[in-house]
Amino acid sequence: LVGLVTFEFTASGGAEREPEIVRAHARFEPSLLATEALYGTDLVLLALKLACGVPASLELLPSKAHAVVVCVERDRSDAGVLSALELPESVAATTWTAPGTPLDAEYDPGLLALTALRETRELALQALGDALGELRIGGVRTNTGLLKALLDDPVERAGELTPEYAKSVREQTALVEVVSAGPFTLVVDHPGRRGYWHVGIPPSGAADPLAFQLVNRIVGNPGDAAGLEITLAGPTLRFSADTWIALGGAALPALLDGENLAYYRPIRVRAGQTLEIQSGDQAGCRTSLAVRGGIDVPLYLGSRTTFTLGNFGGHRGRILRRGDRLAYGAQAPVAEPRPLPSAQIPALARAWELCVLVGPHAAPDFFTPRDIEMLFATSWEVHFQSSRTGIRLVGPKPEWARADGGEAGLHPSNIHDVPYAIGAIDFTGDMPILLGPDGPSLGGFVCPATVIAADSWKLGQLRPGDRLRFLAVTEEHALELEHAQSELIQKLDGPPAPLPAARSRTPFLFPKASPAIIEEQEDTPNAPKVVYRRSGDHNLLIEYGPPVLDLRLRFRVHALMSWLETQRVAGVIDLTPGIRSLQVHFDPSRLPSQRLLELLHTAERELPPADAIEVPSRVVHLPLSWDDPETRRAIVKYMTSVRPDAPWCPSNLEFIRRINGLDSIEDVKHVVFDANYLVLGLGDVYLGAPVATPVDPRHRLVTTKYNPARTWTPENAVGIGGAYLCVYGMEGPGGYQFVGRTVQMYNPFKQTREFGPGTPWLLRFFDQIRFYPVSAGELLELREAFPHGKAGLRIEPSVFKLRDVERLLEEQRDGIERFQRTQRAAFDAERQRWIDSGQLSQRATQDASAIDAALGAA
Repeated sequence: LVGLVTFEFTASGGAEREPEIVRAHARFEPSLLATEALYGTDLVLLALKLACGVPASLELLPSKAHAVVVCVERDRSDAGVLSALELPESVAATTWTAPGTPLDAEYDPGLLALTALRETRELALQALGDALGELRIGGVRTNTGLLKALLDDPVERAGELTPEYAKSVREQTALVEVVSAGPFTLVVDHPGRRGYWHVGIPPSGAADPLAFQLVNRIVGNPGDAAGLEITLAGPTLRFSADTWIALGGAALPALLDGENLAYYRPIRVRAGQTLEIQSGDQAGCRTSLAVRGGIDVPLYLGSRTTFTLGNFGGHRGRILRRGDRLAYGAQAPVAEPRPLPSAQIPALARAWELCVLVGPHAAPDFFTPRDIEMLFATSWEVHFQSSRTGIRLVGPKPEWARADGGEAGLHPSNIHDVPYAIGAIDFTGDMPILLGPDGPSLGGFVCPATVIAADSWKLGQLRPGDRLRFLAVTEEHALELEHAQSELIQKLDGPPAPLPAARSRTPFLFPKASPAIIEEQEDTPNAPKVVYRRSGDHNLLIEYGPPVLDLRLRFRVHALMSWLETQRVAGVIDLTPGIRSLQVHFDPSRLPSQRLLELLHTAERELPPADAIEVPSRVVHLPLSWDDPETRRAIVKYMTSVRPDAPWCPSNLEFIRRINGLDSIEDVKHVVFDANYLVLGLGDVYLGAPVATPVDPRHRLVTTKYNPARTWTPENAVGIGGAYLCVYGMEGPGGYQFVGRTVQMYNPFKQTREFGPGTPWLLRFFDQIRFYPVSAGELLELREAFPHGKAGLRIEPSVFKLRDVERLLEEQRDGIERFQRTQRAAFDAERQRWIDSGQLSQRATQDASAIDAALGAA
């Protein structure tokens, strides 16, 4: 029972020297080990003292105790980033790693050591086995399965384990090996990552939540079990242990050791068998695969689902690849496997009908009545550039009820940034996009209707070339459909879902379809006008005042959000603020919309006046590489693949100069670097990306957004859209006009001075951003060091007061008005150039025939 422990410490040798590795070895007997008195850190200290020959007091040590140590290592051939590390609390854990640690193939494979001290050896072995079950490591393969097998082996328990015998022990963890991956296979769960919509972290989750929940129920899993989502063609998987699986959704050909499999049935899989899911041309886009006990991957912000755009969640934050191994079966089943009756299997098609609720933005304030008729009369085609982020639709263009978006942008689809709902029909310019589970939470485009929750599963099954029509329904009918669907998922049986009521003579609207605006309250001397807009059956959008940029309205939104947070209302899932709006995401089964509306009425009576509000703030100094090479590359890609003749190309900076009436690009630069940007929203383009506006109106450069949007934007590009500045949280689509690039807004794993535990986003509401210039090369160095805490930002605590802003507006009234007159004249001149060149029609007359054709066909 003599033990040997090795401790490794890294001592920084400064910037000029490589880090030094210091090794200390301590050999000791159980009689020198502590139980509770010297557990954990004290034990380590004692061992180090013994190893270094320092006298150590042993007076408190018992006469006998037993210690067992296991060393957790990663697969020597496996490299990656440690994405998760959850240490057990029942034993001592010693590690040099942390989430965010890069692990390449040349690193020492040792990750951590677990030490159990107990009165008997048997108790120590049992404690280590339990601790290994609690340990969660993400991002690399480890030997924890083998360690569990060794601890349970009778030879080890008898104290007779030898190196030769250890080689014969096989790990007990049930693993599925990815023999081939398919084009896009993900680990997902349901309902996904909730509670972070306000900072631009989407729920993700299963794109077809109905099929995913059904297959989980079929194998007897708990509702939060993770499984696989397979797109268009499947993986080949080999199972190491007996289990049950079930397949649902798009019926891709599936074979188990060459035998064809049925869908929505429990299937017994034996150890060593291989599941092959092939491609097919059947209806539907995605297949769900459930494994009894769930796929075992670490939680990230409360969910196991993958968000590939953010590189986190699921298995290493990415799609599966050949050679990946996934553990399964860790969660206790809640029921025995049983099939779904054939009559209840969801029907897939190539021509779809999606039920929607009209709103939040419909006629007559944003769209004309003919636009809304066109929306519902058209048979829309699914564009090939569609994904979990959004599904682009091909069809006619709207006429639009407005000439432009004013301060929000030149195109009439532009509005002041507003929270989105999953399933919203988002008009990014003239093209509608159905926002999917990986979509953005905030944006500056209008959404005339939103897919109801009961039909959200269809978004996951739409594939390029499919046709779809929208059908406007009432809120009552939407809730009936959802209730029937919930009953089916819980019971795996039940009557067919209720069909829509008889349609009116108009083929695209039900009689008395729920309106976009639920209620309006006119302004009073102490409060602005309030409009309550329907945003699907699970979201309510509260909008304040006129459609202008007014900080008083944002403060009113903040007051309402704070009031609701203090009330802790059961059934509220997310509160997401926009520029002049607040979206309440709620569960109608726990909080009916009428009850929510009553609460909001109470809030309006109790909210303080905006000018009395003071909010905590910070002044955050960010480096900015002006006209960065990566942003120029994004413009070239846009001109090559999307729109070569756009008026903002080839130079976004020249376009910003022209549309704001400035004399030179250097003037644009001075305005950006002189401005004090106030953060009004987070998550405009994902992951804590700020939407901000200068406090001083003379610094508010106004532009329009790309139409159509870019398909690629570099991470942390800085752009201006409408009157707002945004820092993109990650790579992805976008529409703001580029001015440069800065450091990371989001740090998914590493904790530093700027990124705390549980808050991997940099900025907060009402922070103030001030830019300072750096070269492109300097920025690259900062971007390399900043996420690891090797470079920091200057951040000054502050308090933001609305009355200080109003004092500035009064003192600088004349200068502000002169600036705005010049800016408006330049904006109008740019718009007229678009009209004269045919790039923007005042009433979109060129599209009238297309609309008439759509109406006639209907």
